[in-house]
Amino acid sequence: MAELVLSDISVRFGGLQALTDVSFSVAPGEIVGLIGPNGAGKTTVFNVITGVYGTCAGTATYDGASILKLRPYQILARGIARTFQNIRLFQNMTALENVMVAQHCRTKAKVLGAVLRTPAQRREEARIRDKAMEALTFMGLAGKAYELACNLAYGLQRRLEIARALASEPKTILLDEPAAGLNPAESRELMETIGRIANLGVNVLMVEHDMKVVMGICHRIVVLDHGVLIATGTPAEIRRDPAVIEAYLGHA
Repeated sequence: MAELVLSDISVRFGGLQALTDVSFSVAPGEIVGLIGPNGAGKTTVFNVITGVYGTCAGTATYDGASILKLRPYQILARGIARTFQNIRLFQNMTALENVMVAQHCRTKAKVLGAVLRTPAQRREEARIRDKAMEALTFMGLAGKAYELACNLAYGLQRRLEIARALASEPKTILLDEPAAGLNPAESRELMETIGRIANLGVNVLMVEHDMKVVMGICHRIVVLDHGVLIATGTPAEIRRDPAVIEAYLGHA
């Protein structure tokens, strides 16, 4: 399985230094939380990993090879998938269709094959549908496969986004505030699901503000403040770290 390694990553937008010498790694089957105040640079880290932003310094490797010069679709094909803080589903497509979209990076059929409906194209379409149903089942959404995404409750839409990411057959998944807007029961279910994903050997890097989720599921936590890494360690270590308390957790 592949390890994700960031070394001395720096990102600048004009006069704004968004990240400064950020270094950490995510090992296979590990759940790493990325936390910090608003504006700390957490989403910028995700955007660097997934090819949305370039860097002005540092290296990012996956499975021993650099990913910094790759486009987002190439990074997805390498096995790095993500969800977004704001839900980005195709609202007028069914849950199944939303998840089938994620298999585009694994398809081999050409336009001509799709037009002529060749046997190879039909076999591939069946495989894509099977993979999508497998992801929906894993996320407990098999019964919602043929419902429009816009008709699903908010918590189910969150789960659908994760199902879509899983359908791309990732070795690493980046979750951007997956517990946002969930009630306590849904958050507990989410924690169990993330644990099952990690048990498959998938690396999980998670941005999350719900500290019950972060402290309850993460093996390690990385803390950013104003684009600078101020701490990394186990949940117990982070909970006691004076710099983290001052910048983010608070004394109460």
